[in-house]
Amino acid sequence: MSKLLLRSALVVAVVGAAASTLAADISGAGATFPYPVYSKWADTYKKDTGIGLNYQSIGSGGGIKQIVARTVTFGATDAPLKAEDLEKNGLVQWPQVMGGIVLVINLDGVAPGDLVLDGATVAKIFLGEVKTWNDPAIAKLNPGVKLPEGPIAVVHRSDGSGTSFNFTDYLSKVSADWKSKVGAAPAVEWPVGLAAKGNEGVANTVANTKGSVGYVEYAYAKQNKMTYAKLINHDGKTVAPNSESFQAAAANADWANAPGFYQILTDQKGAGSWPITAATFILIPKQPQDAAVAGEALKFFDWAFKNGSKEAEALDYIPLPGNVVGLIRKAWLDVKSAEGKPVYETK
Repeated sequence: MSKLLLRSALVVAVVGAAASTLAADISGAGATFPYPVYSKWADTYKKDTGIGLNYQSIGSGGGIKQIVARTVTFGATDAPLKAEDLEKNGLVQWPQVMGGIVLVINLDGVAPGDLVLDGATVAKIFLGEVKTWNDPAIAKLNPGVKLPEGPIAVVHRSDGSGTSFNFTDYLSKVSADWKSKVGAAPAVEWPVGLAAKGNEGVANTVANTKGSVGYVEYAYAKQNKMTYAKLINHDGKTVAPNSESFQAAAANADWANAPGFYQILTDQKGAGSWPITAATFILIPKQPQDAAVAGEALKFFDWAFKNGSKEAEALDYIPLPGNVVGLIRKAWLDVKSAEGKPVYETK
């Protein structure tokens, strides 16, 4: 089964033969975006330690519901919870890995990276105000590109998702019209366009529709060799989506002053920052029902920070910068047993 088919699975178990009772007890649920890398990490960790991980890829909303209900050891979400929600539900939150969202297009004669767009123009396209590819707003940004006269076919998600949350958050930051008329959320009332379910649906619709544009996760676009657009970022620089531009966005984010690591990585400052970068987050109770299992979960995520970067990059994910990981390890000290002792301390 391909990585992309695995990504779309509704419920996925990542467990080997139970070498210990504890292996079956470490469970998580949530965002579909990080499933392939969590799966790979879990497989390697099982071989290294004999401890397994069960992760249900059911979506960010489902992961939040399950961790609030304490039916899993940890939850995962692409849309982070704000500090007041973490406090209300007694949770600790941190980013675990990153990726990016890219605009994919289907235009004859246009290769990946040939087309350049800025945030204001992207917002107008998805608002239905820029209707043709040779519109002056696009032509001005692409003086050397032969643009067709045909209409633009907008493609968007039909389902609620973390990808849509981050994409619409970006549009809300770069366009006052988008913010007032549509806003940012996992699911919005799209003004125009064709609806498709999942990244797979958006990508397939774009691939089969001439003159179309949609948004998908970078990993999916790269693995399927899709044509993407470059973007003009917050600093006015033209950037391409890649590991360096994603890492630049994360490095320029003010994680240290973000309560509960609530940080949206869209429209970050920095000459090299990709403007639609996204992190995926882990949620765990401050006082878990089973301190030993929670400690094993934190040990797994710490192992991933120390040893999982190459596997993440091979699957087109971006590891977090070292200074951010240091902040996360300090935050883990807030996860305590009933006796008030941290369930896990880094060595």
